Amino acid sequence: MDAKVDTAGDGEDRRETRIQAINREIILEAALEVFSVNGFRGSTVDQIAARAAMSKPNLLYYFRRKQDIYRAVLERTLADWLAPLEAMDASGDPVEELRRYITEKLRMSAEKPAASRLFANEILAGAPVVRPFLETRLKALVTEKAAIIRDWVSEGRLAPVDPYHLIFAIWATTQHYADFDVQIRAILGSQVDRPGFRDQTAQAVLSIVLGGVRPRG
Repeated sequence: MDAKVDTAGDGEDRRETRIQAINREIILEAALEVFSVNGFRGSTVDQIAARAAMSKPNLLYYFRRKQDIYRAVLERTLADWLAPLEAMDASGDPVEELRRYITEKLRMSAEKPAASRLFANEILAGAPVVRPFLETRLKALVTEKAAIIRDWVSEGRLAPVDPYHLIFAIWATTQHYADFDVQIRAILGSQVDRPGFRDQTAQAVLSIVLGGVRPRG
């Protein structure tokens, strides 16, 4: 798994760049799993290297410190999780735009639960790494999308609803299935692993949320 630097020519340089990208991705995936289970303080570079099937010196070639790995994992996680909200289109049908957003959030919670738990742990710790991001980029994005929802409400295309609290409710509901998976399994048992459970979950959540925001007759 260790990358070998080869500067024999331009073609080799480009190959090394690809190898670096692959190895960085391997490291970040491994770090996500380690951090989401053990938290930042409980995780070590040795654990991440072992998870990545990579030597510690080779890992440190890409990231100098554990803090650098943690920050990179969080930055990638935030970029992934914000993409569906960024895609909310003011010119689209409001209910369908919210349906798409909720469905995508549920899919990501099911397919990337470790990412959701990592972010939740960072927030519970007081957001020592991402607080500047929360107060700038995230705040600006949510304000932008809240304005879109407010316009839909004023046009009568959605029921009267506070746009910020609607977004918060979607976050809380969709990420619950990742962050509180143990609790859900304790209550629902084996049905969580049955075929169709994800579709059933999406149908229930969409019915509850969209039922509350559809325009009143």
